[in-house]
This record gives sequence, structure tokens and C-alpha cells, in this order.
Amino acid sequence: MKQLWAPWRMQYVGVEQKPGCFFCRVIENADDPDAELVVWRPRGAIVMLNKFPYNPGHTMIAPLAHKPNLEELDDREFVDLMRAVRTTFGVIRAEMHPDGFNGGLNIGSAAGAGIPDHVHFHVVPRWSGDRSFMVVLDDVRVVNEALAQTAGKLKRAFGEK
Repeated sequence: MKQLWAPWRMQYVGVEQKPGCFFCRVIENADDPDAELVVWRPRGAIVMLNKFPYNPGHTMIAPLAHKPNLEELDDREFVDLMRAVRTTFGVIRAEMHPDGFNGGLNIGSAAGAGIPDHVHFHVVPRWSGDRSFMVVLDDVRVVNEALAQTAGKLKRAFGEK
């Protein structure tokens, strides 16, 4: 059996979370400290930066409806979510010029969902050579752009859509 090591994920283990759904708190309260991570609020969805990104521009796209999986979304909610996902890929591609992407979703805790009760997509821009020796040497992932800088860049780019 092969093993995949991801020691930087330890920061999620044992961390006490605020009560309630992370996405719903941000959707319902623009004054929530995590609302600064929101880069776009299209119809029926929210697009925000991941507080613990794998790379600059790592976004999460969630429907406004608090539902744990895709099949519980009605047709309008599903279409709004998918349009937001598609637009997010396009905006990040145009603004950040990645060489590729990782994109998808984890449904349920067993699949790795950190927020299992509110379905959401992850879009992670990737660049050739974005793996750093720091991860190997000292369990450190280097993210080469501050969240506030990425947020400002993407908010402007989404505003042009």
C-alpha cells in the first residue's frame, strides 16, 4: 500500500471551530471576520478564498442553500452553483495565469470534507514547479501571496464580470 503524506493538514486537527456553518455565517453576516475572504457573491452562490490555501487563489464555491450534497440542490440552485464554478475557473485563469487547475468537491467527512454539511467546490490554481522543497524538509507549505492581496486581485477581477 502506498501512503500519501500531508502533514500541513495537521493545523485542521483539533482546532476548535466556531459554532454553526462556516459558509452560512459568512452568507448571513457580512461583518463576520471571515467575510473578508469573499471575492464574489453571484446569484445563488458565494465564492471565497480558502483560509488555509494550497496555493494562491484557492477558492471555495458554495450554494447559498445549506445542503450537504449536490443531489439535494434544486435545479436553480445547481445551475447557479455550476455557473459560479465555471466563472471562477475563468476569472482565475485570466487574472492569475496558472498552468493548470485542481478542482472538485469532497462530500462527507469520510471523503475529506472539512465542512461536510454545506456542499462546496474547491478550485486550486496550479503552476509548473509549484511544489517546494520546504514541504519535504520541514512540513512547511510556502504560499507566495498573502490572502488579502489575492482577495483584492480577485475581487477586482470578479467585479469586471
